[in-house]
This record gives sequence, C-alpha cells and structure tokens, in this order.
Amino acid sequence: MSFLQAQYVAVVALLTAVLLWSSSFVALKLAMAVYDPTFVIFGRMMLATICFLFFIPNFKKQPIHKGDFKWLIFMAFCEPCMYFVFESQAITYTSASQAGMICSTLPLLMAVSARFILKEKLSRRTLIGFTLAVCGGIWLSLSSESTENAPNPILGNSLEFLAMCCAVGYMTVLKKMTARYSSLFLTAFQAFMGAIFYLPLLALPSTDLPTVFDPLAAGSIVYLGIGVTIGGYGLYNLGMSKLPANQTTAYINLIPVFTLFFGWLILDETFTSTQFLAAALVMGGVILSQDRRRG
Repeated sequence: MSFLQAQYVAVVALLTAVLLWSSSFVALKLAMAVYDPTFVIFGRMMLATICFLFFIPNFKKQPIHKGDFKWLIFMAFCEPCMYFVFESQAITYTSASQAGMICSTLPLLMAVSARFILKEKLSRRTLIGFTLAVCGGIWLSLSSESTENAPNPILGNSLEFLAMCCAVGYMTVLKKMTARYSSLFLTAFQAFMGAIFYLPLLALPSTDLPTVFDPLAAGSIVYLGIGVTIGGYGLYNLGMSKLPANQTTAYINLIPVFTLFFGWLILDETFTSTQFLAAALVMGGVILSQDRRRG
C-alpha cells in the first residue's frame, strides 16, 4: 500500500469512526431510557467481546511484549472502563447534543496533556483556544434549562468533561501501543477488559437488572456493542496507527456537528439561541487552537 493510499484509508476510517461515535450518544439515550446505565454498558462490552472470540487464534500469534501489559491495562481502565462510568451517567442528565459539544474539548485536552506530560511546546494560540472552548462549555451548561432530555445539564456536562479526561489517557497510551499491536487486538483488549470491569457492577444494589424486553432499547445495545465498539474503536485505532496523534484527535472536532444532527433528527432535541452562541464559542476555540505552525 502506497503512502497516499494509507492516508486515504486512515481518513476514511477516522471519519467513519467519528460518525459512529456521534451516533452513540443517541443510541445510549434510547437504551438508557429503558435499561440501567450499568447494564447497557456491560451489554455493549459483552457483545463486542463475544464477537472477538472468533479472532482468538490470530491474537495468540501476537504475544504481549514485556512491560506493555501495565500500559494496556491502564489504557483500557481509562477507556472504556472509567470513560463509560462518567459518560453513562452524563447522558442521563444532559442531552445528546450537549454531550457531543463537550467532546470538542478533547483535542485541546490532548494538547495540554502533551505540554505537561510529554513536555511538548504549547503555543499561545492553542492556550487561548483552549480557554475559549472551556468558557464556551461552561456557558453552554449554565445557559441550559432542565428538560425531559436534560434534567440536570450542568452535572451531565461536567461528567462528560471527566469522561474526556479519561479519553486523554486512553489516546496517549494508544498511540504508543499501535506501533506494536494491531488495531483489532487493541479493540478486543478494550472490550474484554470493559466486560470484566462492568460484570461485578451488575450485582450492586443500585443496579436495576432488566425486567422487560424493549426492541428499540435492546437494538440500541446491539448497535453500541457491534457497530460502535467494534466498528468505531476499531476504525479509530486503525487511523491512529497510520497518522500522527495530533491529526487523529482533530477529527474529534466533527463529533459535535454530527451529534447535533442526530439529536435533532432522532431525539427532536433543539438548541436555544444562547446555547448556539455558547456552542459557537466552543467550536471557535477549537478551530483557533489548531496551530498549523506546529510539527
């Protein structure tokens, strides 16, 4: 495969992954309207794990290098484990559209992480953009009113922001691991660890196990497990293996746009004029932060 072909494959993979991730907010909203969030996430991880069982013979040919296991565990702990702890709760308090908008802060968080952890230079332009985006996220939350789709948007958006912090840990380690492991193996490892993590949580008194079968909610879990977990993460991991980390995280900026469209189309969610201004401030900060002079 030539360099240009590899880049084309990476771009298509990343765009498809972002599209799938954007639709996951709506699917989560539909599933959690009927089932407990813990059960929804466990079902999602378990379905993906079952699908990956067919690839075990291939995984046996790819042994884990010495010293990598702790990093793989940390990667999976960040995402999907803790990431979905925060996001599953966030989506019960805020709208899918607002949760998607908070996702736009992820590339900026990655830039700040690179500055303090990897000692990379953080330009003044990126810092200003980060500040504007965070202010926009706070404004978006404070201007939101409680609705049926978003009973406590301030709490929900705050939890979604914590989920983004977990995503930073995942992506930082992922870039290191893609040099030695296939995207399929890394995705399977995440799904397997996620299923193990959420299984004991089903026994907690606070977890309500299903008592009814709802076709739409059950279908949403299947879509999350197979389409989003396997498809979304698999394609993103593939794109991450072929492009620099700062370029792959930039695609996250498309999540708010796609999520806003899906929220309007499927959940009948709307933004007020003030929320549109706040969302514009977030996107403006994200665009400003993309310092083309770096790298």
